[in-house]
This record gives sequence, structure tokens and C-alpha cells, in this order.
Amino acid sequence: MSTSAPAGRRSVLGSKDRVKTAVAAGLGTSVENYDFIAYGTASALYFGAVFFPESDRFVGTLLSFATLAVGFVMRPLGGAIGGYFADKVGRKPVLVTAMLVMGAATFLIGALPTYEQVGALAPILLVALRMLQGLAFGAEWGGAITMAYEHAPWHRRGMYAAIPQSGNPLGIALASGVFAWSDTLDGNWQWRTPFLLSAVLVIVALIVRSRLTESPEFKEAQASGKTEKNPLLATLAGDWRGIVRVIALRVVESFAYYSTATYLLNYITERHPDLRPVALSAITAASVLAMAVTFLAGALTDRIGRRPIYITACTAAILFAFPMYLLTNSARPALVVTVFIIGIGLIHASLTGTQGSLLTEQFRTATRTSGASLGYQVAAAIGGFAPLLAAALVGAFGWPGAALLYLGAALIGLVGILATKETWGRQERERVLRLVAEEGHAQIAAGTPVNAVLPPSPGSR
Repeated sequence: MSTSAPAGRRSVLGSKDRVKTAVAAGLGTSVENYDFIAYGTASALYFGAVFFPESDRFVGTLLSFATLAVGFVMRPLGGAIGGYFADKVGRKPVLVTAMLVMGAATFLIGALPTYEQVGALAPILLVALRMLQGLAFGAEWGGAITMAYEHAPWHRRGMYAAIPQSGNPLGIALASGVFAWSDTLDGNWQWRTPFLLSAVLVIVALIVRSRLTESPEFKEAQASGKTEKNPLLATLAGDWRGIVRVIALRVVESFAYYSTATYLLNYITERHPDLRPVALSAITAASVLAMAVTFLAGALTDRIGRRPIYITACTAAILFAFPMYLLTNSARPALVVTVFIIGIGLIHASLTGTQGSLLTEQFRTATRTSGASLGYQVAAAIGGFAPLLAAALVGAFGWPGAALLYLGAALIGLVGILATKETWGRQERERVLRLVAEEGHAQIAAGTPVNAVLPPSPGSR
């Protein structure tokens, strides 16, 4: 009996565009992260003086991080809007639109007048553009992940969903590397240049994404009438538990990054200005490592399940909360580099590598992008306040306040993953591998070249 995919049904071996889609999703995600992270880096290093010069140093830092947090507040709205249209109209249109909005907002930030030039209008315009960034970034993630996930072979969905996630550290590495270079420029070009250069990346990503095909899983649901009239309301009504799980799982990852790459960078450079080039270079190096670790973590989840890796990473974050500041306080360059390598290159990367499949599998196809995006971006909005909260806590209690904040987020993540059922357990893996083998043999028997790829996952309901 032939077990090859019936006509009109997606193959367990994935679509023919699976690799192109995953790479395009990763490229777009890297550009979105470059744009979004560039703002965080500029907030830590420049914006306090450029847009809030009449404040004292500490208040200027708080105001700068407050504008950073505004973008995060907008991300749930972006996730809700993007998820709604991705589940109702398609994944591809959302990806292209989000890229356009993010690119335009980022370029305009680089062209903004300073407080010295136009007074209070400068920070107002900055906040408005940051809000647009938040909307676009919120809409981006869910569409990119679901496209890669739904095009992928079923038995390797963890690996394919990790490819867009690997775009996160790539964007971070690009942003950090450009800022490390622009730090050698004169005056305002130090912070303007990274924003203006993003236009080149956006154009390349748009060209690649415009050539993608729509998700086969979405097209199947659409053809069979299984899409929701209002995906967002359906998600809130029927999948709210999944949203809560995603929020808990995502909080630790969001705090792990922004407490390290944004607040810790500011913490180090304010106390030891001579270490700023070291810290920026360390973030870049850690991000390069994170690209590989993110991909490997996703691939490993296909072999052993999603939960073990996430539990390990959350536990590592708990154990790292206080040592990260103790090592940093030494002001020794080698130890500063080590902190960023561990915090970003290992802990954060292991979390992001697992999230692509783990969070997606909490929802069915018809509400997948809405549910995963909303939960993911609500948690991101919370995590966006990490630098602001850390700065306030350090002002009140010294560095242990920031360490306790990091520890608290890690504990939330650990509780979240312990309360989440395994979506890719042994029985499911074995079932899918049988389907893959059967369809592969059927294609060989029919003389059709076999797609050397992946299977339907537990989240495919």
C-alpha cells in the first residue's frame, strides 16, 4: 500500500522549498533583530546624552531605557495584528509588510535631529519611531517561525525552526559589530551610521522574502475550510493556556538577553569606560557562537525532545545570575568576555534554539501564529523592561538587585517548562520516523527522488 502523501496533502518529508524558506526566514529575522537590537545598543551607549542631555547621568540612563521599553510594549499589539493576518490571509504577506515597516522606522531613527537641535521634539520622534519598530518586530517572529516550521520535514522541525532563530544572534552580531566599528567615527555618526546602514540589509531581505511560497500547511487548512474567522479571538478563547505557557517560557529568554547585552553593557561601560570596546567585541563574539549553538540546540530537540534542553538552560541561568556580576565587577577583560560568552552564546542560545519548535507546538495550525506570536510578544514586552528594572534596582540595592532580577526570570522559565508537556516525546518521534521511512520508500518505488528532509510534529493537529 502506498503511503506517499495524497494529492493536495503536504508531505511528511517537507516541501521542496523547505531550505529556501528557512534560510529566507532566518535572513529576515536577522535584519529585524539588527534593527531592533541597534536601538538597544544605542540606548545603552548614546541616547541618554543625545536625547536627554538636561538630565543627570543616572536619570538620563533611565529615560533612555524607558524609550527602549516603549518598543517592547508595542510588540504584543504587533504580534496580535501579525498573527491575526498570518492565520487568516497567509504567512508570507505579514513577513514582507513587517520588514518594510521595520526598515523604514530604523532608517529614520538614524536621520533624527538631536535634542540640541530641536529640543523636546527629538525624544518625541524617537519614541514614535520606536513604537513602529515594536509593531513590526512583534508581527515578524510568528510568521517567520511558522513558515520555516510548516515547510519542514516532520522529523526535523526542531532544526528547521531553529534556523530563523539563528537569525537572532546573526542580527545581534551584525549590530554589535557595526557599533564596535562606528565607535571609531566622529560625533553623532557613531550612533547614526548603524541605523542608516540597515537600509541595505532590508532591501536584500525583501528581495529574498518576496520570492517565497506560502506555507503548505496553511494552504491545506485554507482549502479545507479549517481556518478561523477570527484567529485572535479563537486563540484567546480556546488556547489561552498555551499563551500563558509561552509567556512563562519566553520570559526567561527575554530577560537573559536584555539583562546581559543591554543592561550589563551599560553597567560595565559606566563603571569602566575603557572596557566598552571589549564588551562590544565580546557581545559580537558571543553572538557568532550563539548562531551555531541555536541551530545545534534545535537539531538536538529532534533527537531527545524539547523539554530536556529547556530545563537545562533555565537551570544554568539560575546558577549564573550572581556569578555574572561577580565576574564583571573584577573589571578583567577576559572575565568580561567570559560572561557574555556564557550568557549570550550558551544560555540564551540554548533557549532560543528550542523555542522555535516548542512554542509553535503549543497551538494548532488555524491559530498557531496568533497564539505563539501573542504569548511570545507579551513576554518580550515584559522582558523589555529588564534594563530599566535592573538600572533602578542597582540604584537602590547595588548589583545584587540586578542579579536577583535575572534569577527571578530564570525561575519563572523553569516553572514554565516543568509545567509544559513534552510535545516531541519518544512515541511521537518513533511514529513520525515510521511515516518518513514509509513515504521515502514509496517515493523510491515510484521512481521519485526522495526529499532528504523532515516530518509532522506534535503541534500539527
